Amino acid sequence: MNNTIGRNVRMTLFGESHGSAIGAVLDGFAAGVEVDEAFIARQLSRRRPQGSKETARVERDDYRIVSGVFNGHTTGEPICIIIENGDCRSADYEQTRLLARPSHADFVSHLVHNGYEDYRGGGHFSGRITAPIVAVGAICLTALRKAGIEVGTHILRCGNACDTPFETVDDEVLSAQIREVEGKDFPVIMDGAEKEMSLEIEQVRREGDSIGGIIQTAVTNLPAGLGAPWFGSVEGELANAMLSIGGVKGIEFGLGFGFADVTGKSGNDCFAAGRNDRIRTTTNHNGGINGGLSNGMPVVFNCAVKPTPSIAAPQQTVNMETGEEEMLAIKGRHDPAIIRRISIVVTSMTAIVLCDLIRGRLSNNFFN
Repeated sequence: MNNTIGRNVRMTLFGESHGSAIGAVLDGFAAGVEVDEAFIARQLSRRRPQGSKETARVERDDYRIVSGVFNGHTTGEPICIIIENGDCRSADYEQTRLLARPSHADFVSHLVHNGYEDYRGGGHFSGRITAPIVAVGAICLTALRKAGIEVGTHILRCGNACDTPFETVDDEVLSAQIREVEGKDFPVIMDGAEKEMSLEIEQVRREGDSIGGIIQTAVTNLPAGLGAPWFGSVEGELANAMLSIGGVKGIEFGLGFGFADVTGKSGNDCFAAGRNDRIRTTTNHNGGINGGLSNGMPVVFNCAVKPTPSIAAPQQTVNMETGEEEMLAIKGRHDPAIIRRISIVVTSMTAIVLCDLIRGRLSNNFFN
């Protein structure tokens, strides 16, 4: 099993949903980056459940940085962050521990670990493990912002409710949009979008069901030339990271699958002279990436988020010990939608990948 991502800046995850603690180690990160602990706490709060639209399991997410930070700055040594678990109800999983929950990792985990897996709350496969990603991501976001790079994610669609898309050409407008959504607990641009999406979520909650959607992420002021052709491309590194998040089942960059509906003439991004002697493109259908490398335009991609697999409605499954079919109605505390909470996870994971790409091409002094 591989719990580490990154080549130059590497993050390793550890812990289980109902274990004593979860956490992450960030290795290869630059020295001298300010660590804003209030900002880390704020980012973790954005991942925390809120109200009837989300799970009733609310962890405090009190974190401890046990290495790699001294006098408020990174030291260049491995940064270890630990987050205690507290609000666990492991008994909820005892009666159904041998029933493979549909669309969960129970079945494959049972096979791989020969029945010795920690089944409580999904164990190491749980979305709970995204909390340390957000904590580590906050440190990376601080470094990127100091270098003028902004990263943000908003909910583009949830059910039939939609938000306005990010601006993809004008850096200044996009940066303002990013700052706006990153300042909100429910990340949308358009007035009224939160209410419409909340109604969609509440409807499926009443029906004992769940709902997914699409989130959109954007990066501004990323230096041109990061990445590599073929293997190690910007798309490849970001896609690998995003698809490592359990709720993400698809990704597209720029126009993405929309390229199937255009011609080269309308789909190409033509070059033009920009401000301060920068070469720009008049459109950004390729999402800021050419030949696997960043081209200086905003990097923009969409992720498809699946409906939460834990639902109250009865579903068919199999007892992994007897091999017999049974019906399962999942009890306990679960989200009717994870799309709001996963947005900050995707932003955080994007920041970690970008720091890795920058470290691989530029000096660590880039952040100082």
